[in-house]
Formats: sequence, C-alpha cells, structure tokens
Amino acid sequence: MIQDNTTPKPPQWASWLLKKFCAPHLLEEIEQDLEELYETRIETVGIKQARYRYVQDVVSLLRPFILKRKPSLYPSLTLFDMITNYFKISLRQLLRNKVYSFINIGGLCVGMAVAMLIGLWVNDELSFNQYHQNYDHIIQVLENEELDGGIETFSSLPMPLSHTLRTDYKSDFKYVVATTWHWEKVISYGDQKLTMTGRFAEAGFPEMITLHMYAGSPAALTDPSSVLISQSLAYTLFGESDPIDKMITLGNQYTLQIKGVYEDLPRNSTFHGMDFIAPIEILFPGKEAMNNWQSSSFQILGQLQPNSNLAAVSAKITDVLYQHNQDRAKPSLFLHPMHKWHLYAFKNGIYEGGRIEYVYLFSLIGGFVLLLACINFMNLSTARSQKRAREVGIRKAIGSLRRQLINQFLSESVLVAFFAFVLSLLLLQLVLPPFNDLADKEIRVVWTDAYFWIAGICFTLLTGLLAGSYPALYLSSFNPVKVLKGTFGVGERAAIPRKILVVVQFTVSVSLIISTLLVYTQIEFAKNRPIGYNREGLVNMPISTPEMEERYEAIRNELSASGAVAEIALSSSSITEVSSSANNLDWQGKDPNRQALFGTVLVTPDFGKVVGWKIKEGRDFSRAFSTDSLAFLLNEAAVKLTGLKNPVGETIRWHDKNWKVIGVVKDMVMESPYEPVRPIVFFINNRERMFNSIHIKLNPSLSSRGALSNIERVMKKHNLASSFEYRFADLEYAKKFAAEERIGTLAAFFATLAIFISCLGLFGLASYTAEQRRKEIGIRKVLGASVFNVWALLSKDFVGLVMFSILIASPLAYYFIDNWLEKYEYRTPVSLWIFVAAGFAALAITLITVSFQALKAALMNPVRSLRNE
Repeated sequence: MIQDNTTPKPPQWASWLLKKFCAPHLLEEIEQDLEELYETRIETVGIKQARYRYVQDVVSLLRPFILKRKPSLYPSLTLFDMITNYFKISLRQLLRNKVYSFINIGGLCVGMAVAMLIGLWVNDELSFNQYHQNYDHIIQVLENEELDGGIETFSSLPMPLSHTLRTDYKSDFKYVVATTWHWEKVISYGDQKLTMTGRFAEAGFPEMITLHMYAGSPAALTDPSSVLISQSLAYTLFGESDPIDKMITLGNQYTLQIKGVYEDLPRNSTFHGMDFIAPIEILFPGKEAMNNWQSSSFQILGQLQPNSNLAAVSAKITDVLYQHNQDRAKPSLFLHPMHKWHLYAFKNGIYEGGRIEYVYLFSLIGGFVLLLACINFMNLSTARSQKRAREVGIRKAIGSLRRQLINQFLSESVLVAFFAFVLSLLLLQLVLPPFNDLADKEIRVVWTDAYFWIAGICFTLLTGLLAGSYPALYLSSFNPVKVLKGTFGVGERAAIPRKILVVVQFTVSVSLIISTLLVYTQIEFAKNRPIGYNREGLVNMPISTPEMEERYEAIRNELSASGAVAEIALSSSSITEVSSSANNLDWQGKDPNRQALFGTVLVTPDFGKVVGWKIKEGRDFSRAFSTDSLAFLLNEAAVKLTGLKNPVGETIRWHDKNWKVIGVVKDMVMESPYEPVRPIVFFINNRERMFNSIHIKLNPSLSSRGALSNIERVMKKHNLASSFEYRFADLEYAKKFAAEERIGTLAAFFATLAIFISCLGLFGLASYTAEQRRKEIGIRKVLGASVFNVWALLSKDFVGLVMFSILIASPLAYYFIDNWLEKYEYRTPVSLWIFVAAGFAALAITLITVSFQALKAALMNPVRSLRNE
C-alpha cells in the first residue's frame, strides 16, 4: 500500500507497541490490515473514532498466538553454531582452492615444525641440570684471581677448602663436598676390563645431586672401601645378576665393593657419563695429604640451606682461601649457582656470553621462520582479495557486521593452522632423530604430557591468529556498495604491503645465508691456522694405570725395536690441551706486584721429536745433559710475556728453585684454535707434576693398522689391567671445532628451511600473478611477444624485490656476524665475496622458483587464454 503524506496516521505509540509485541513473521501482514481498516474508518466514522478503534484493535491483539515466534524462521544462534558455521565456510574455501591451501598448509607446517624443534632445543638447554632435585640450591665454589691486569676465574681449588666451609659455615650449607672431574679409569671384574669415566668424591655428593638409586644406598660412600656404579655399567659387568657386594678394581689400584647402583644420568646433566662414584679419600695416602692448601686440583660443590642467600654467603667466604694460602694473586671465592653452570661463561671475572647466546640466537631464528610461514599466508590471502571481494560485499549487504567477517577470516586461518599443526607433529617425529644427531642431544616429545598439548593448542591458535590478522582486517574493510556496483578494484597500492612482506621474508633468508657462510668461513680459517707441530701419524694414549708409567722404559724399548713407532714420549697433558698452570714464576726485571699465568707441561726429553716442534732459539731437551732436570723451554708467547730480550741462558725462579732457559719453541696451538696461544713453560723434572699421556709417532713406512696392531700387542703385555685405548691427534684436534660446526650446520639447516618457505610463498604469488595477467599475456603474445619477453615480464617484479632484500640484509647480517666474531681472538676477516655469493644464491633460487610459473604462462596458447577471458 502506498501512503499519501496527507493521510492522517494512526497513533504512533500504538504502532510502536504493535511492532514490539507482534511476532516478526506476522507483523507485516497485521500492520497492513490495521492500516487499511484505519483508512476505511476515517471515511466512515471520522479520524477521532478511527484512532480510538485502531488502539482498541492493537490492544485486542495481545494474545499468545500473536506473541509466539516461529523458531524455524528465526533461530537463536549460539556461539557453537557460529563457530561451526565459520569452520564449514572455511573448509569449503580450502577445498575450493586446493593449490593455495596446499601452499598455505605446507608452509605453515614446515614453519611450525621448525619452531617446535627449536622450542624443544631451547627447552632442553634451559632445563639443563633440572634433573637434580636440589637444582635451585646447588652451587660450585669458584675463585677469581687478578693476573696481568685482568681477572681469571678458576674452578680448581684445594681439597681442605671443602672441610673448612663445611665446618665453619655449616649454618649456610647443607652439603659441601670436594670432587674430581670426570676421570677415565679401567674397571676390572674377573676377565672383563672396561675404560669408564667417573668421579672420586666426598660423602654427601650422591645425596646432594640426588641420584635415583636402583639398589643400595647413596650413603654407602662414607665407607672408603665402597663404590657406587651406574645402571649401564652394572648391566655390562653383571648382566641380570645382582651387583651389590661384588668386588671390582679401579685403575688396577683400588679394590672396592659395590654398595649401590644408580640410574644413568641424562645427557642434559653436568654429571652425564658418570659411571662410578668412588670415595675421594682413597686418592690420598693419609689425612695429612688431604690437608694440602697448595695443591688446587679439585672441584668444590655445595648445597645451600633453604633459607641461605647466595650473595650473602658469597660475601662471607670471599677471603677464606687467601686466609689459608697467602697467594700474591689475592684469590677471592664466590658461589656459582647450578642454573648458570651450562649456559654462561666467565670473562674477566664476570658472566659474559656462553651458550645462552645460542639460545637467544636460535629462539630468534625459530621466530623468524614461523613469521616467514605466516607472511606466506598473509600474501596469498590478500593476493586473492579480488576473488573474495564479491563474497564480502554480499555478506555485508545482507547484514553481516565487520567483526563477524573478521571472525570468519580468522576461523579460516586457525583451521589452516590446525591442519598444519597436525602435519607438523608428524614431520617433527620424523626429523627428531637426525636433528638429535646433528645437535648432539637426546630430545624427545612426551606425547602423554598434558602441558605439551596445552602448549601445542595455544601455539596453533596464536599462529592462526597471527597469520590471519592482516588478511582479516584487510578483506573485511571492503566497501559493499563499490563491490556490488562492480567499481571495486584493489589498485596498485593494495600490492605494497604484500611487497613489503616479500622483502621481509627474503631479508631474513638472505641474512641467514650470509651468516651461515661466515660461520663456515670462520671454522675453515681456524682449521687452516698453523699449529706449530706435526699431527700426521701422531697418536696419544691416556695413562690409565700406574703400570703404564712404571714400565714406560720397557714399553719404549720394545716399541722402538718393533719398528712400529718412529718416536715415543710422555707428557702431563695431551697435545690438544694444557691441564696445569702456575702464577708464581719470577724472573729478572719482573714487577714484584705483577702476577702472570703460565701453562706448565711436564715432558720427557723426546717429546719435541715426537710432536715435531720447531726450536726458534737455543736447543731442545737432551738426555745427555743432566742439568736439563732444572731447565725450561719457553714458547714464543711466554717470551713475549716475560719481556726477555735474550731468553736463552736466563734464570726463572719457580717453587724456590732456579730454572735455566735453554731454548724457545715456536708457539703450538694446544688449546682453543680461536684464541691466542697462551704462555707455556716445558720442563722434564717429574717431581712437580705427573705424566698423563703417552705420545707415539707412528712409523710412516708401515700402515697405521699394522703399526697399531704391534703397539697393542706390546701395551697388553705390559699393561694387563687396561684395555688398549688410543686417539689420533688430528681427530682430537678436529673435535675442537665440533661446537662451531654444530652451530654452522644448524644455521645452514634453518637457512635452507627459511629459503624453502620463502620460495613456497613466492611460487604461490607467481602462480597467482600469472593467472591474473593471463589476458594481458595472451594479447602480448598475439602482438609478437616472445617467451623470453613474457618470462621477463613476470619475473622482474620478484627479482627487484629480492635484490632490495639483499641490500637490506647485507648490512644487517654484517652487524650481527661481526658481533659474533668479536668473541674470537683469532678470527676471519669478513670478505665481500660472501655477500656477493649469498646475493647470487638468493637471486638464482628466486628465478628458479618464479620461472616455472612464468614459463608455464609464456608457453600457454594465447587463443585459449583470450577465449576464456
């Protein structure tokens, strides 16, 4: 009905009342009937009477059947109904666009798997030592000394320090124990001989670190004739038999009774690989020998009382060592909490760097890789915005609110993230074993852990919301009027955010490529460093029993006679380490207030011939000179430290004796290949130190296998208590690069995945661009464009973006890698070729990725393209 504006209207309040109480599905019909009746009454009974009767009719309609709504026509939607509807639509969209769904889900799957892998690695690093129940209260006592203008931190302390702390500060400590480091010892039981690692420790050590006992008691260590062994050692020696009370021999010296078997300690524990714990008292001939404050050869560990404050206790004990040992270096003690043992390192007396830097680095990489996958989703979703525009316009036109559209698009991204999460769990399970080999870990997923699943669900939701946030805001902002009129266009500006995201992706990827190349360059630089001795055919054997040292001369003679060896010698350290040092050396012209630290290596006179060191000045040790028992050979670093102009013939005072310098040897890299060689003195007087290693130069005219076979025969003849153990010096040296190589390999692994994810997104964008420009390509081909022209047309935009990424990534990567190299004293220069190579690699990968779609479009029949359009 068409109403004339001059026609009187019924009472407004009555019309309002009718709309409020009347069921919506009946309102229109009733309202029209009442208004027609109202107009008729105006003509018959007048306006006043018509208005009165209209009100009367409205009131009379207040009946149940008029009030009742029809649920089938007006359903009340619950939150569950809404979510179900969102996911139905999302699933339909995924199935309708299979290629883009595959790219989105595949990219997010890889990104989430990498993020979870790094998350597990970071968790493993941060939870290091948490196996021990007293983790929050266990400490190590360390010592700072002022040496040559800097502060050196030492963990080697005198044995009686533990007793002093235990008795004088018992209100602060629950336990204080002295222990050795992990030592290799031959364990004999019957005919079995095994070389195992373990510790000698004071009573209280097993209770402090909380061993999980399978049999026996940790308190048994109070008995000097007892020993505790690991579960794996017990099984190796005794199989299924009960090992308790069985007798075993350590190093052919100590016969001990097994009083306990404990669970093997996990890999992420400082005490991993500890196969036995023996009483430390058996290392000393008596109580008096244990009270030597001059010998610093032990670790001092402790457990604080629950109410003790670490800083306050540190302040209390700082002078304890100096009070008992008036060292000129003025040692000060402090407590090092267990939660910092693994991740932090000391430099100049304070925490600086350490593995915590790698935890930060890989956390950052994990976040970036996930971000790359989310960017793929954003890019592909916004690229397809034109296709979704009509849908958005229609939904808005029929009443959808913007927030409802945002919820719908976020539902799509969460659904994609959920599918990606399920697939990433499968991928994670597949790659964990090789990843563990790569990272030297034993990481595993505890599938029954509720926290894992809660964290996984939160992670999935966050990933879905992050990936879908920008597309949801962008797509829901379309103007429905323009869309439905057909005047809507995404325009050039709409592509700008997408280009920025591509640049971000490739900036991250190129930075990772540059960083990986620089890590490997640094490793190669250190590997190629001149080491000052000859590693070829050089073999080291640890001295694991007294017989090996006692029968050394007989072993040496027989090996020389066998022709298997060219030279043989002993030393107190292997060729790849310096295990002892001294700060109490004096020489003419030295500032009396100066404290200088030297490495000290005890050798036999033939050591130089075995390792092939270079004599720079003076002469080598010789058995022909009895005076060499009080002689020093200095390395070049020691000469530089002393400042002696003509060191040969000079006298150095050490341990109240005068030592004559007879020669200078070229610096040998015996410790870290990344640091300067430290000052070392070599001597042959064996009253101050013990020999720990036998060095053998294999006869080059024999095969290594044949020579080692002869050596084994001789060693077994003279050292029945020990198995034949040997290590090649070049392999031992190579282990010094293991940490950096592991970091480099992991960085390369993640850089490859980052590039893969970026290229996946690029592939999708190239595919979409080719599809959008099909008509243009067809026209160009009809007008004579070649395949190359079309390929260049579609590739140039992506190449430009990647080149821009290279320009941004190069200074960024340089900044971070230069900071990383700062920690190495001996480091590679940052070469330009690395940036050029990384740039070419990124461009080549981009072209390969884009070219597939570009060539596919270029080779398409233009008639078919134009006909479809």
